[in-house]
Amino acid sequence: MTPDVHLFTVSLWLYLAAFVLFTAYFALRHVSLGRLAAVALFAGGGFQTAGLGLRWNLAGHIPLSNMFEYATAMSWMAVVSFGLLLWRYRKLVVGVFVAPLVFALVVAASMLPKDITQQLVPALQSYWLTIHVSLAALGEGAFAVAFAVSVMYLVTERLGGGGKRRLPSPELLDEINYRAIAIGYPLFTIGALFAGAIWAHNAWGAFWSWDPKEVGSLIIWLFYTGYLHARLQRDWRGTRAAWMSIIGFLMTVLSFVGNIYLSGNHSYG
Repeated sequence: MTPDVHLFTVSLWLYLAAFVLFTAYFALRHVSLGRLAAVALFAGGGFQTAGLGLRWNLAGHIPLSNMFEYATAMSWMAVVSFGLLLWRYRKLVVGVFVAPLVFALVVAASMLPKDITQQLVPALQSYWLTIHVSLAALGEGAFAVAFAVSVMYLVTERLGGGGKRRLPSPELLDEINYRAIAIGYPLFTIGALFAGAIWAHNAWGAFWSWDPKEVGSLIIWLFYTGYLHARLQRDWRGTRAAWMSIIGFLMTVLSFVGNIYLSGNHSYG
C-alpha cells in the first residue's frame, strides 16, 4: 500500500467517525457532538488533501487520471462545499446528511483500482486534464451536497412540528440547495462541457464524438440548466426543486458508473 493510500484510508475512518457523531448529535441534541463531528469531517478532508498532494508528487501529474482519483476529488469537493455552507449558514445539522454521502463516495472510491499511473496515455498528456477533469469533479461534488440537502428538505417536510424544530427550516434548506447548485453549475459547465470539447478536439480531432461519457455529461448539464431556468424564471422552489436536485445527482452517479462499464474514449480510467 502506497503512502497516499494510507492517508486516504485514514480519511475514510474519519469520515465514518463523522457519520456516527453526526447521527449521535441529531439523536441526542448535544452541540458538542455536532462540533466534534464537524472536526472529524474536516480532518478527513485534511488527510484527503494530503493524500491527493502526495499522489500528485508520486505520479508527476495531477491525480485525476482514473476513476478512483475522480471519486476522491468529488468527495473532497463535497467536504469543501459543506465547509462553505457551514461558514455561511452556521447549521451543523446539515452534516447529518452530508457526512454519510461523503462516506459513501469514499467507500465507492476505495473499491476501485488505486494504482498510480506514472505514464499517461497520449490523450491525457495535456494541461486540459487539470482544467477539464478537476472542474467537472468539483462541480459534481457541489451537486452531491445539493442532493444531501434536498433529501434533508423532503425529510423535514414529512416530519411533524417537533421533528421540524430539530432541522433547519424548509426555506433555508431550499436556499442552500440552490446555492450549492449555483456553485457547481459554472464549474461543471466550464470543466465538463467547454474544456472537455476543446480537449477532445486536441486529442481526437473532433469537438464531439457521441462518446457515452460526453452524452451523459451533456444530459446532466441540460438537466441542471433546466433546474436553474425553472428556479429563476418559473420560481420553482420547495419540493419540486428538491426532487430535481435529487434526480440530477442520481444522473451524475449513473454517468459515473456507466463510465466504468461502458466502452468509449473515456474508458481509460
